[in-house]
Amino acid sequence: MPTEELGLLDDRYDLQVVIGHGGMADVYRAFDQVLHRPVAVKVLRSGTTTRSDIRRFEAEARTLAQLRHTNLVTLLDLGESGGQPYLVMELVEGKTLAECCASTALPAGQVARVGEQVALALHYAHSKGVIHRDVKPGNVLLADDGRVLLSDFGIARLVDQTQGHTKTGTTLGTPTYMSPEQVRGDAVSTSADIYSLGLVLLEALTGERAYNGPVMEAALARLTSSPEIPTSLPPVWQRLIAGMTALEPGDRPTAGEVAAELRALGAGRGRDATTVAAAAPVAATPAPAVGTRTAGMPTPTRVMDSIVESGTAPERSRPPARVLFAVAAVLVLVVAVTAIVLAMRDNSSSGTGVTKVPDGVPTRLQQPLDELHQAVAGSG
Repeated sequence: MPTEELGLLDDRYDLQVVIGHGGMADVYRAFDQVLHRPVAVKVLRSGTTTRSDIRRFEAEARTLAQLRHTNLVTLLDLGESGGQPYLVMELVEGKTLAECCASTALPAGQVARVGEQVALALHYAHSKGVIHRDVKPGNVLLADDGRVLLSDFGIARLVDQTQGHTKTGTTLGTPTYMSPEQVRGDAVSTSADIYSLGLVLLEALTGERAYNGPVMEAALARLTSSPEIPTSLPPVWQRLIAGMTALEPGDRPTAGEVAAELRALGAGRGRDATTVAAAAPVAATPAPAVGTRTAGMPTPTRVMDSIVESGTAPERSRPPARVLFAVAAVLVLVVAVTAIVLAMRDNSSSGTGVTKVPDGVPTRLQQPLDELHQAVAGSG
């Protein structure tokens, strides 16, 4: 970052040092000369932005402005200087989860405590009708004062919002942590955040990413299979992460349920139904969204518990013809995607790790994958 870009912003904020970079903005540690306090200032990068970028930036400000929670970074101010929009946020002293768990497995108790606070932040955001859409270790801040904060709502979407800010609005996100529905370019619900958080917890527990390799290959891999969960992890963790990373959005627990289970785990208790119910956080009910389960339906992990405890699965009637047809369609898609992944491994570029969409991709996947490729290639 050139030295001349540091200095006084808008006659108020003294930009001191760059502390982070994003796809279209830089984050500075700064000092507010009016209120005499350290702050973080996110400035939209000049010369590399479009109208769509500016709309996204302004949308982030509007999203943050309506959210107030202990585990969310607080927005303090919004302004523009020399044609460059900027956000002023509270400065969080500490490290990101990405820095703490890079190739290092963290203690399960710590992961439970961190995960619970992230889940509580998501539970609150979901109750306000906001989907984060980019939950990843780099957006989880571990403050020196012991707080855990979720940051960067730059691509957040309202639950009832149907149009994206850009053509690539439906596929924006970090490919490593994208949910299957984000990869497909389908409508995204609050369950997408749960899937991403499941991958984050798995990485923190193992020190390894569930999906590696070129971005497109990593994104496509989750369309055919759930992440591999080591059997060395305690069964309660295996069940929780398996439920969070279920391929179908409707099969995943809510953020509130995840927070309750992680609270029990952090306290050293096994996941017992009565214990989880007693520990459940009291908060507003999340706004309904496509892909969420209806009230009264048992969580997938609790159904699995009943099977484990009894040794038998509940009786089920023979699936109707439409279900069998849907299963057959999924199998066809699995075969097609598997062939694509193999082709991509043969043709992927070793330099950038970004692979273009190969020939033979099913029609319904061509556009979202092309948009994903453009978004990733353009963010470098």
